[in-house]
Amino acid sequence: MESRDTDWDGVRLHVVTGKGGTGKTTVAAALALALAAGGRKVLLVEVEGRQGIAQIFDLPPLPYEERKIAVAPSGGDVYALSVDPEEAMLDYLEMFYGMRRAGRALTKMGVVDFATTVAPGFRDVLVTGKTTEAVRRRGKNGKRVYDAVVLDAPPTGRITRFLNVTQEVAGLARVGPIKNHSDLVSGVVKSPETAVHFVTLLEEMPVQETLDGIAELREAGLPAGGVFINMVRESQLPRTALDKAVKGGFDVTELALGLKAAGLADGADADAVAEALAGEVVEYAHRAVLEHEEREALSEAALPRYELPLLADGVDLAGLYELAESIRTQGAA
Repeated sequence: MESRDTDWDGVRLHVVTGKGGTGKTTVAAALALALAAGGRKVLLVEVEGRQGIAQIFDLPPLPYEERKIAVAPSGGDVYALSVDPEEAMLDYLEMFYGMRRAGRALTKMGVVDFATTVAPGFRDVLVTGKTTEAVRRRGKNGKRVYDAVVLDAPPTGRITRFLNVTQEVAGLARVGPIKNHSDLVSGVVKSPETAVHFVTLLEEMPVQETLDGIAELREAGLPAGGVFINMVRESQLPRTALDKAVKGGFDVTELALGLKAAGLADGADADAVAEALAGEVVEYAHRAVLEHEEREALSEAALPRYELPLLADGVDLAGLYELAESIRTQGAA
């Protein structure tokens, strides 16, 4: 197994959250590949029932079982699990009451749906419980089954409530198996073995939601991890040109002369093309300034930040491995 230093040495549960549309599931998948590189075994878990992992890895829908889905760079395996609350309930009944068969009868009666609707915190205990069990699990040789677990968690606006299971079930059960189970889950989630990472774009709403989520997480005593800035565009122009464009000092005449000299346009066409290009440069420059401001805002969170490139061809399997390599290069795995 390859040894390496990372920003998250000792962390075994990586929870990934983010505002919808930021690429949360993609980053979770890339992080799992990065963590598995060099001969490790990593479990990637999803809990929202969207089959996002299967789509990213171009696989059929995942069943409620852990199965190998990818080989990481330099060896290492990524397994995946799509948690189904109903099946997690059956596991729970078997674990604490030995009632799996009776549990199946209850699910047919709709009792599980009723219970998780009346007490939604209990549903979160079921799915997080399955994840933290994988973190704690050991094989017959006494070693951990997985070197790390990556949880593709609910969006930022719900993450603190989702993870704060002890608080969520406090009104449901103060003693007994449910309370004990939630305490067990909380013991993992609030430990140094866990880090909650945020995925964002360099846009105002995702950045603000990220900052709000980090603040809520800290207030609840949950461990904030890093910030993954996704879909970052590489700068196409030097800083001096951007500054001129923002200040309205971009020289259209000079651009037209350059187009003529390069043989890309001639006469009136050069002037028209230069005018159009200048408008795009100004628009691009203003966007670059806004992105710089959002980076500054994220720095206030005082968390490690990682920038992942915008992939021109979209996120296919090759792109996923490219993102994983970027994550490793920046020391996040």
